[in-house]
Amino acid sequence: MQNAQAVRHMTDIMAKFIAYSGKVLPDDVYKKLQELRREETGELATAIYDTMFENQALAKKLDRPCCQDTGVLQFFVKCGTHFPLIGELEALLRQAVIEATVSAPLRHNSVETFDEYNTGKNVGKGTPTVFWEIVPGGDSCEIDTYMAGGGCTLPGKAMVLMPGAGYEGVTQFVMDIMTSYGLNACPPLLVGVGVATSVETAALLSKKALMRPLGQHNPNPRAASMEKLLEDGINSIGLGPQGMTGKASVMGVHIENTARHPSAIGVAVSIGCWSHRRGHIIFDKDLNYTITSHKEVTL
Repeated sequence: MQNAQAVRHMTDIMAKFIAYSGKVLPDDVYKKLQELRREETGELATAIYDTMFENQALAKKLDRPCCQDTGVLQFFVKCGTHFPLIGELEALLRQAVIEATVSAPLRHNSVETFDEYNTGKNVGKGTPTVFWEIVPGGDSCEIDTYMAGGGCTLPGKAMVLMPGAGYEGVTQFVMDIMTSYGLNACPPLLVGVGVATSVETAALLSKKALMRPLGQHNPNPRAASMEKLLEDGINSIGLGPQGMTGKASVMGVHIENTARHPSAIGVAVSIGCWSHRRGHIIFDKDLNYTITSHKEVTL
């Protein structure tokens, strides 16, 4: 396959995948919502869950995005140095967003800062955002697509705690955000927590945590235990679906962490709403693709 033909091929696949992931929730998210619906007993809460599922069915039937805010497109790319299109990847993802904006269609959500000009294409200076992880010697490329909504993920919070605050301080930081802002982010939520050495590293980890499939825990047993404690604590608030009270406030809590400076604990929180539009696709060196987030999908 010639290079220009390969770029066109991958761009077309990504445009279709972006559009699809804005209409159909990942399998793990849909399954978790079903589980929470079965466990709910309140009349209002169950009615809201039923409306959510009706919304999903109509989005698929009418071939339209399942939420009017299709967010800012963000990509988490894990790419081998020998992947044939590594040099063209950012440009083709940008073009894929432009094409998906028309075909899906996606709401125009890229406004040039200070100029206050909406590009009408969902691209602009620095958008879409591409976060890179390079794999030396690899020849495949994994891409997480994410529609970061203005009411949930984008209003994230980050700060650096003094070491004396300890992990109790991390817990307090998370709970303060959930009790003050969680109501506005369309529960039940997926809560991403980053614990690192500075605000920027913690913030990136908190967003990366939202890419992890539901049900997977941090490999560190202490971090995994903290995930469960935070999940129980946030559920006890009783936000319920759409913040109208209920048994569950969250679909899960995911913590991602790195080592840190001994004098600082960076912590950040990013929140995914119930309509958590994440997609995961893998390309091999021949540009054959495998979709892991949504079963039985052919683009």
